Amino acid sequence: MTEKDQSRKILWVDDEIDQFQAHMIFLKDRGYEVTPLSSGDDAIVAVVENEYDLVLLDEQMPGRDGLSTLEEIKTVRPNLPVVMVTKSEEEDLMDQAIGKKISDYLTKPVNASQVLLVIKRLLDTRKIRENHVTRDYVQSFNRINQKLYDPLEWQDWIEVYQQFVTWELEIAEFRDADLLQTLAGQRKEWNAEFGKYIEKMYPRWVNSPARPPLSVDVAEKYVFPHLAKNHQVFFIVVDCMRLDQWMKIQPIVDELFTVDLGFHYSILPTATPFSRNAIFLGDFPDTLHELYPDLWGRGSRDEASLNRYEPELMMRQLRNKRVKMDGEPMYAKVLDISEGENLVRKLPTYQHTPLFSMVFNFVDMLVHGRSESEILKELAPNENAFRSVMKSWFEHSSLLQILKYLSTIDCTVVITTDHGSVIAGRSTLVKGKREASTNLRYKYGDNLNCDPKDVVFLKEPEKFRLPRFGMSTTYLFAREDFYFVYPTQFHHYESKYADTFQHGGISMDEVILPVATLKPKGR
Repeated sequence: MTEKDQSRKILWVDDEIDQFQAHMIFLKDRGYEVTPLSSGDDAIVAVVENEYDLVLLDEQMPGRDGLSTLEEIKTVRPNLPVVMVTKSEEEDLMDQAIGKKISDYLTKPVNASQVLLVIKRLLDTRKIRENHVTRDYVQSFNRINQKLYDPLEWQDWIEVYQQFVTWELEIAEFRDADLLQTLAGQRKEWNAEFGKYIEKMYPRWVNSPARPPLSVDVAEKYVFPHLAKNHQVFFIVVDCMRLDQWMKIQPIVDELFTVDLGFHYSILPTATPFSRNAIFLGDFPDTLHELYPDLWGRGSRDEASLNRYEPELMMRQLRNKRVKMDGEPMYAKVLDISEGENLVRKLPTYQHTPLFSMVFNFVDMLVHGRSESEILKELAPNENAFRSVMKSWFEHSSLLQILKYLSTIDCTVVITTDHGSVIAGRSTLVKGKREASTNLRYKYGDNLNCDPKDVVFLKEPEKFRLPRFGMSTTYLFAREDFYFVYPTQFHHYESKYADTFQHGGISMDEVILPVATLKPKGR
């Protein structure tokens, strides 16, 4: 028992407090200091004059009863945990007590172990969980690292990545800086190996059906089977959403739907003009370039316009895959609040639409905005804070309003993303002509050059099924957390983009992506 545990102060209020002498001795032996009182009025005075960690409060007392005492205690100490001890299990009484914000309740007769359990749950859960997380992570660390030297399949990488994300969310909750640093070091080592794995396997995947689900396979694998069963499908793509960000909001979604979580691998580059177009077309960028030869150009800067054909691409994919539907598909892109609110209002009018595809750009806008805005950097200085900002957006977003409505009708919802992002940590010098693309995690252009240790260097775009714009077109994909900086004003741009979220390269966060299939509960 630590010194902090020994200082825990419990106020126990009961008009028959003498009956609990044995219980109080039991708690004292375990390091708790218990103050016994026999009336609600005395309890209120004690709470005003002293600091307590928890109150055990009898519900039925002569004079001021438990509920009245609870109300006064919460006025004085709104965050003080109060456990109601009652002889009654009447539902109305419990509703009143819960409405007045009790932390828990016990039904008489109570034994000492029950009292200890509720106290530990309310006061020590965080410390106990933190100790278990630390112990379990150390065991997991060794187990995961052993896998690093085994031959890994694409399913293994997903499993390991899930474990990393789960640990990161758990450890971040306790703000254990040392443990987070250890995890970051382990993830860095795995990301280095992941880059080698993708460099080796990606050329095989793009030319073979024996592959993980890629961006081009998402609709056929996760959406079209539901259409074949005449289910109405709402297909939602949240631009630039990582697995950890999805896991942060999934508990909210779980209240509305039964969630079946799957995965796909983003195509390369892991950037919207390539990966999201691939989702809607169901094919690779070289095919898209044949269809729209002017879509990409040398040094194209306007990424938003590069996704202007998404509705047409989905129509083409539906035809090519011979998907039959009773009605025309719909498409909507939500770029701001007003567009989202308008979509929420109109949604009931689309009850006979067999497939409704939606794109939400907020997370991508937040990622890019954080690179330019000091306010956003203050709000989201690290990945944990960024997840919290993303969750706050979701809780007040039109997307959640849409999901609440969809949870009330007979439909299937498929939510995914086109790519993730990574925090830029290390700069690498790139040389090329002015016409090369400006992206910080991938580049294409003529005769590009960079340190080969920092990038996957592609001289033959056809191997990755990427378009060629000239005889000398080359592609660079940054590994791990590297980002590209030109020699001109190198230090200025190195400083400007360090610690910003970027995408387009090869890391687990950018490539391994969630696909959630949602079914309304009770339907």
